[in-house]
Amino acid sequence: MSNTNAMSAKDRISVLVDDNSFVEIGANITKRCTDFNMQEKSVPADGVVTGYGLIQNNPVYIYSQDASAMNGTIGEMHAGKIAHVYELAMKTGVPVIGLIDCAGMRLQESTDALAGFGKIYKMKAKASGVVPQISAIFGNCGGGVAVMAAMSDFTFMEQTEAKLFVNSPNTLDSNYTAKLDTASADFQKTASTVDFVVEGEAKLLASVRELVGILPSNNNETAFSEECMDDLNRTVSDFAAEIADPALALEDLGDNHFFLEVKKGYAKEMVTGFICLDGITIGAVANRTAEFDADGKEVAGYEARLTTAGCEKAASFIKVCDAFNIPVLSLTNVEGYATSIEEEKTIASAAAKLTAAFAEADVPKVNLIVGNAYGSAYITMNSKHIGADMVFALPDAKIGMMDAEVAAKIMYADEQDADLTAKAAEFAEQSGTEAAAARGYVDSIIAPESARKQLLYAFEMLYSKSEYPIGKKHGTI
Repeated sequence: MSNTNAMSAKDRISVLVDDNSFVEIGANITKRCTDFNMQEKSVPADGVVTGYGLIQNNPVYIYSQDASAMNGTIGEMHAGKIAHVYELAMKTGVPVIGLIDCAGMRLQESTDALAGFGKIYKMKAKASGVVPQISAIFGNCGGGVAVMAAMSDFTFMEQTEAKLFVNSPNTLDSNYTAKLDTASADFQKTASTVDFVVEGEAKLLASVRELVGILPSNNNETAFSEECMDDLNRTVSDFAAEIADPALALEDLGDNHFFLEVKKGYAKEMVTGFICLDGITIGAVANRTAEFDADGKEVAGYEARLTTAGCEKAASFIKVCDAFNIPVLSLTNVEGYATSIEEEKTIASAAAKLTAAFAEADVPKVNLIVGNAYGSAYITMNSKHIGADMVFALPDAKIGMMDAEVAAKIMYADEQDADLTAKAAEFAEQSGTEAAAARGYVDSIIAPESARKQLLYAFEMLYSKSEYPIGKKHGTI
């Protein structure tokens, strides 16, 4: 059961939507199962409140599970109500928000409940890439319901009361809840499913409102935030000092210093999230080499290398941006791939997914090289070679095969009398931004403090970009 201090299903909807804007549909629907004495049980609205409302004047469809009605379990009619919401959402081009508080499948309904799960899965798959899907977990979200949440574009989780699991902690080999609560938000925020962890139901619902405010309603619209009141020519004097931790750099770049980081606790070496430039929502992907606290102290360091988790995190994010016409910005600072036996099992396929995600995206794509850009890892990070529309570089950035000193040692390994310092300097000339710009691989070398206005102007010029991809069913990478 959910915490008795938690909001009711209808209360959550009231806090989420604009005042007096919610209209309930299917309020009189309830279970029709009579097995296991179910005819004697009252299940109001079959354990889920469904309807539509407004968030910042944007229409949305909502379902909110009621844990007070058979623990919010999903049965035949419960599933049918959620599926109907999806049908309406796709017809009207409106986002779907699911407020989850559910003990899983309703056992008394057996195969009918299983069929209901299948119906929801099918509708979520059909809606994927058509309308944004957001799940917010307040109580239990286990087993097949966890799969439902994972099929959403964005998943929120309440810090203290929410539980997300496919298998409960006590069923895992050599584990039990007291040892490691794998269903907790503290554990899940370091994994790949949850995008945002927020403490408190009211704050979580406010965060959902914030996200809806910067997303388009469907795949045929473009996302705008509120009118930009920030200076379009504002300089970012601290940008050069912040590039090691792009969460800070992106916050400095965005309108009114807005940056909404996605999957903040997972694969921290790769930063993903949303900023706005002149009111246009931009998806950002960036390599991180350090993490700073509020006082500017470095609390963690990371190698400038692509990892499996980082590549998959970024690739998934880019696909969502591309599906909903959200332009993509990358901040590149990478020297290669992670080097470990475990990474070697997966890094090639993960890097392939990231490369394909950048290459296949037909939204405006801009890359800013802020540090080193070495080898094929640099190509993967939204380079001109795989389709970036505009590429900028800071003056001290380096672009090439590898570090100059390492390259000199490799090239002249058999020549004992070689002047490695001179050879390294010669190689470095080919790795500077000027050399890359001379070959057309970089469009412009910009000062760090001018990054905001240069990127803003680039995206405004690319706003009307239109590409018609080769007809195919889908890629296989």
